[in-house]
Amino acid sequence: MTSFLASICTRLSALAVGTLLLVVPALAQTKPCVVELFTSQGCSSCPPADAVLGSIAKTPGVIALSLPVDYWDYIGWKDTFASAQFTARQKSYANARGDGRVYTPQAVIDGIMHVVGSDSAGIARIADMSYGQSGAMTVPVSLSVRDKSFNIEIGKAGAEASMGGTVWLLRIAKSRSVTIGRGENHGHTLTYTNIVRDMTKLGEWTGGVTKYEAPLRGAGPTDADGAAVIVQAGSLAHPGVILGAALAP
Repeated sequence: MTSFLASICTRLSALAVGTLLLVVPALAQTKPCVVELFTSQGCSSCPPADAVLGSIAKTPGVIALSLPVDYWDYIGWKDTFASAQFTARQKSYANARGDGRVYTPQAVIDGIMHVVGSDSAGIARIADMSYGQSGAMTVPVSLSVRDKSFNIEIGKAGAEASMGGTVWLLRIAKSRSVTIGRGENHGHTLTYTNIVRDMTKLGEWTGGVTKYEAPLRGAGPTDADGAAVIVQAGSLAHPGVILGAALAP
């Protein structure tokens, strides 16, 4: 929410209708990707990005996730979905990239590149650039629901993704609307898409075919009604490229 980013998002907000009409065509031909949007209900620059994420979430092959951060809670409104875990994840991405860039709205694509979250064309461009880099989104992943459990299967790695990674199950709330009572977005009702509510480590993937099973409900908030799974190189403190991912049907 620097003045530079605020000015960008103010202009995007003024053009919101045109932007949203362009979102799906801009991403229609993009390669598979994971878009993590670091957002906040207390950030006046974020609503256009939240709307963009809601649109690109409809694009086949795009796994769009909202990760609300808590560092704007002090300015008048406590984000009802925010988690210190997501703030730490955003900072860890910045440290891993080495650029120190932490802001809202920030979209991180495939764990390796970032762009202002309102920039749908930028997201599409970076998704095409990142695909295949260090094995980004090249590992087959499936996620299904059977017998009241999530069933996950990770396929075999190609040569470009042979480093292995960590398997994470993300329980999500598919769509929620919130009326903001105070702060910069006071009086607005905003809709959020694929809000991550719980992030659970299932285990390590070492490059071969691997299967996991997990309960539908986790230890975190109980309002989740969907899920995603990601296979990511690196560590929690130093996250790397996302090698593969899937959404529950």
